[in-house]
Amino acid sequence: MMEEWKKEVFPALESKLDEFHLLGYNGATTDEIWECLLARKKRNNDLEDIQLHKLVNEIMRLSTNEYMNWLTIHAYKGTDMFSKEEA
Repeated sequence: MMEEWKKEVFPALESKLDEFHLLGYNGATTDEIWECLLARKKRNNDLEDIQLHKLVNEIMRLSTNEYMNWLTIHAYKGTDMFSKEEA
């Protein structure tokens, strides 16, 4: 269901991407913005009963600070710093 919503709100995601690029965050992508939004909604247990206008509002009020915090946490979770495999 969330992929259907993503298609519906894609213009808002592109608008947020343009905003981030204007602010100098050129590495941002619409997929990352979407994943950041989903992570926030999961954290708040707010994935059910989603309304289109509320989802667009959440995209438009996503701050660069929250996005960068999500990217940092996502990067740390994606790496296995304590792996015993060393070359």
